[in-house]
Amino acid sequence: MRTAYSVETVRAAERELMARLPEGALMQRAAAGLAAACADVLGRVYGSRVVLLVGSGDNGGDALYAGARLARRGAGVRAVLLAPGRAHAGGLAALRRAGGSVGSDAGGAVELVEQADLVVDGIVGIGGKGGLRENAVPLAEAARRGRGVVVAVDLPSGVDADTGEVRGAAVRADVTVTFGAYKPGLLIDPAREYAGVVRFVGIGLETVGVRAPGVEALQHADVARLLPVPGAESDKYRRGVVGVAAGSARYPGAAVLAVGGALRGGAGAVRYVGPAGGAVLARYPETLVSERGPARAGRVQAWVVGPGAGDDAATVGEVLAADVPVLIDADGLRLAEVGAVRGRGLRGVPTLMTPHAGEAAALLGVEREEVESGRLAAVRELAARYEAAVLLKGSTTVVAEAGGGGAVRVNPTGTPWLATAGSGDVLSGLGGSLLAAGLSAVDAGSVAAYLHGLAGRFAAEGAPVAAEDVAGRIAEAWRSVVGARG
Repeated sequence: MRTAYSVETVRAAERELMARLPEGALMQRAAAGLAAACADVLGRVYGSRVVLLVGSGDNGGDALYAGARLARRGAGVRAVLLAPGRAHAGGLAALRRAGGSVGSDAGGAVELVEQADLVVDGIVGIGGKGGLRENAVPLAEAARRGRGVVVAVDLPSGVDADTGEVRGAAVRADVTVTFGAYKPGLLIDPAREYAGVVRFVGIGLETVGVRAPGVEALQHADVARLLPVPGAESDKYRRGVVGVAAGSARYPGAAVLAVGGALRGGAGAVRYVGPAGGAVLARYPETLVSERGPARAGRVQAWVVGPGAGDDAATVGEVLAADVPVLIDADGLRLAEVGAVRGRGLRGVPTLMTPHAGEAAALLGVEREEVESGRLAAVRELAARYEAAVLLKGSTTVVAEAGGGGAVRVNPTGTPWLATAGSGDVLSGLGGSLLAAGLSAVDAGSVAAYLHGLAGRFAAEGAPVAAEDVAGRIAEAWRSVVGARG
């Protein structure tokens, strides 16, 4: 599990560690790791041109000490000071002793940045809020259009470490070297897009691990432990039966795709209820099709409702009245009454909602852009308002537990090619199948997103992909995860 911690938590762990170390030792650890990462990026340090963008905090100090190490290896290092009177004194002295030079943000600094082989962003640390200040913006723009590699110290300057929001101009890094613990902003868009490749440097923050993370991301081994595995005595009912109430005369394909995802998700059988039974059977003859409605369809361990449902509010309400886990997607999100969903949560019956940003915005009564720029806040608010687990789809898919507390799961897999019609229907069926197999709502959502993202990568391989292609590669994604478990 990859875990990310809030600025407050990281700062507290740093204070505890610094109290046990000689003065300046923690900064030297960070600077050593930063310098090593910069050397790896450069390949050949001797004779390279390095520009340090230095702010007033410890972030600037890390950059200066790392610059001194590079200068001692023969790099030409120049520090551009954005706050000359408040730059780290020890770091400045170390850089000068090593042969580096120091200037201000005026007098050709933009040209220096554009021509550098490496630009180190030490403008603002993890405590920064809002975008870059005015004097830093031209330098950030020069770094972006310049020829050199941009390395951010701990976090790209101008992004929010705790939320992943970017409220103004920010540095776009090729590599971010983060110290001691991952920060939520490194894992969540839009900030994640600014971070580039994230390289972790341990500096001894052992105490950070005893605190609750704000964000966590499953890895192959975590998913492998959660996947349902049938035993010798398993039959289709013991493995779980998932019901799919989806599709309409206008959107029969949504039912087919949701059933396709469900059949590949680990449950023993899939029951389908809806007007697209003929289309479903033509594609998946193993499906158990019923025309009698959800309440009379037969035993299920979980329901999926909503994909392509149109305006069938009665079916949505009937499914929500069931005392089994329910996944609500697409039209079902619009048709589900808040009170009915909250009532399930208060009774302890799991519910998983799977909106994309537009659907989440409609449910919250805000603009789509507000959801996309503040994914953590949006997913937590929805989970609290509906007392349900929420999987918010998008460039960063995030999953919050019912009530909005605890760590938010961030999905690390996927590809932009998954932004295609019907892909979400496949995800819904997959998640519902995992619910029927016994996973909790948060685990079912997280594992479904992980497998769906892997399947999308395998199906696309750098080219356009259709939703049915993604469904067809779920088994391959499953095997890749189980293979990592050994």
